[in-house]
Amino acid sequence: MGQEYLIAKLPVIDLAAPDRISTAATLRQTCIEVGFFYVVNHGVDKALFERLFEESKKFFSFPEEEKMKLEKQEFSGYTALYSEKLDTSLNTKGDPKESFYIGPIHDEIYNLNRWPSEELLPNWRPTMEAYHTQVTSAGKRLLSLLALALNLDENYFENVGALDPPMPKLRLLHYPEGDPSCHNDEVLGASAHSDYGMITLLATDGVPGLQVCREKDRQPQIWENVPHVEGALIVNIGDMTERWTNGVFRSTLHRVVPKGRERYSAAMFINPRHDFFVECLESCCSESNPPRFPPIRFNDYLQERYRAISVTYGA
Repeated sequence: MGQEYLIAKLPVIDLAAPDRISTAATLRQTCIEVGFFYVVNHGVDKALFERLFEESKKFFSFPEEEKMKLEKQEFSGYTALYSEKLDTSLNTKGDPKESFYIGPIHDEIYNLNRWPSEELLPNWRPTMEAYHTQVTSAGKRLLSLLALALNLDENYFENVGALDPPMPKLRLLHYPEGDPSCHNDEVLGASAHSDYGMITLLATDGVPGLQVCREKDRQPQIWENVPHVEGALIVNIGDMTERWTNGVFRSTLHRVVPKGRERYSAAMFINPRHDFFVECLESCCSESNPPRFPPIRFNDYLQERYRAISVTYGA
């Protein structure tokens, strides 16, 4: 039998709620306490979720040599099983998951995406571009609410140029069937980690496995299962936002454990433009609470983090 875990009780943030001030207050408390929550009324069509996972499954079912023709380069492409180890302290060869990255889709400089053959997957690109566009829009709406939660103008991130343009990256993930009876802290679909950027919006196919740890420095660590909520996106705060807010908002440790079933998910990482300098927000520091981190260019920070987890040819 697999290990029993607590059930995480995470709040639901309604992006269409008329009282934005009250919603922002709830969001602020959530980001201070756990940094994980659900988002509803995000504007992503239910039918699009279904097409997203249908197309994802088709690609990951291809033979390895076919998938490796689209091996990840720069911002886009395929990463094979065991090519990444998110928890570098583990004595394993890497995490048993495969993925496909799709970078920004409407930017002349960074539009370097790799696409499967239209002959093999005629609906892949239009499906991914539609999903990319809709979730990026949801992410920008959420960031305006996040600005209110930080006692800033709701257009703050746009006004300072952080989202000019935004740098969203979609990552499709496939976790092959695992044996839950073999689960221990070193046999995981995705080992324990926190995300690197601003926010992550996650869609799953309903198969469980995601867990959060609210207190990463506590020993032993206490892990909680994150239930699937139909139609909702799971959102978590990234390390860059924790840094940006001087530690006020939390980037929470999470992982994926095997449940004896295949699992598919799609993570959209919403980040600032690559040359944007991130420094402590004025609303998050004072004389008694000075900035804890020096300013840093976002891309420099991101590349530093990626180098730490690359096992073979990158993540």
